[in-house]
Amino acid sequence: MKPFGILIISLLIIFFSCRKDSFITSADARITISADTLKYDTIFVTAGSTYRTLKIINENNQKLRLSSLKLRGGAGSAFKMNVDGIAGSQFSNLEINANDSLYVFVQVNVNPNTANLPFVIRDSIEVSYNGNDKLVQLEAWGQNAHFFRDRVITTNETWNNDLPYVILGSLLVNTNQTLTINKGCRIYVHADAPIVVDGSLQVNGLKDTADRVYFQGDRLDEPYKNYPASWPGIFFQSTSKDNILNYTSIKNAYQAIGITAPSPNANPKLTLNECIIDNAYDAGIISLNSSIRARNCLITNCGKNIFLALGGDYQFTHCTVVTYANRYIDHRDPVLTVSNFANNSSNNLNAIFRNCIFWGENGIVNDEVVVLKNGSTIFNVEFDHNLWKVQTIPSNITSNQIINNQSPQFDSINTSRNYYDFRLATSSPAINKGVNTTVITDLDGKTRPVGLPDLGCFEKQ
Repeated sequence: MKPFGILIISLLIIFFSCRKDSFITSADARITISADTLKYDTIFVTAGSTYRTLKIINENNQKLRLSSLKLRGGAGSAFKMNVDGIAGSQFSNLEINANDSLYVFVQVNVNPNTANLPFVIRDSIEVSYNGNDKLVQLEAWGQNAHFFRDRVITTNETWNNDLPYVILGSLLVNTNQTLTINKGCRIYVHADAPIVVDGSLQVNGLKDTADRVYFQGDRLDEPYKNYPASWPGIFFQSTSKDNILNYTSIKNAYQAIGITAPSPNANPKLTLNECIIDNAYDAGIISLNSSIRARNCLITNCGKNIFLALGGDYQFTHCTVVTYANRYIDHRDPVLTVSNFANNSSNNLNAIFRNCIFWGENGIVNDEVVVLKNGSTIFNVEFDHNLWKVQTIPSNITSNQIINNQSPQFDSINTSRNYYDFRLATSSPAINKGVNTTVITDLDGKTRPVGLPDLGCFEKQ
């Protein structure tokens, strides 16, 4: 029996040794990758490089062969891999012993002063084995900027125009705190990064193009830089108050501005002075029972330019609100919808639109202004000296001096080239058709002349 037992043990040792030397080929083979994303949070002030380490673990009792390990960006990628001392962008037939690991060093080389670099450089590593493909995302800073990931503003904070600001993850302004953004700042926001304001947002742009404040997506390369829904938008929550945006441009968001609930104090929850909201996929402004004062604002080419529901308190003066269907936006919704209800609940509504233009073309919309009423709450909606495109005039409004269904004749519109100049042509019926107000300049910061002003945000000079 003893020689027989020794034989069995020897055979088992040989058997398991052979198993460890053989390769597992099943698609159910188990591997662990130490990270699903490698993030390089270094801010480069000069040209340089940095690296991160990735570990691929073979959890099987047999050898595993990686058929391919490659950078999807290929040899032109800013990232480079090093496996077993060999640098490259693609490797084939890499062997990992049973219950062992393979270390991959991933380096990125960046010159932050290269103006055509995106702010965030991205690529991915594809790991292929036994018919399976796994991805590891790579993310590094590109151009020099202030980078904030999941940033929370917990004390009053001021941003100045020294470098651009790049928002990753989210930006939250806490209740009772104020974020002040001064003239000339550029804020670039990643696709999954909402700006949420529980406190206050004060934006101090000025009239010159270089001094305005810009919010847009962080993809600046073609064709992504013109895509709507490039980032979520700016959202003013129930506790938010005293928000003022001066000479601010908000482009390419999903919902450029979302605002909910009345102001906690007697001031309007949001004041928009000389602002541009453009190319928002779902809505330019969407408000639920809140308060807005808007002056000389241009709200253009959005899924729903202005959508005001569940009541509220609104004043829009000298605003141009227009959408032309184009390659990015299907014009299927009115440029202005106002109602005092949502989900069978209604609130008081007070709204006045003075010296405005509401227009749309190339879509399927007949009435660019829709006003809806439900219930017996206070309902005061007034349109005073406006130009609009409407076939069925709302019956529940007060109106005075309306130019109906006459093209405003904007300066230059070319949807195929994505070019829009919404200043008024010399022949526009909107010229000198407004009523005098306290607004004495236009969106360009130019003086409105003595006498009757033009409709919309631009005064014909």
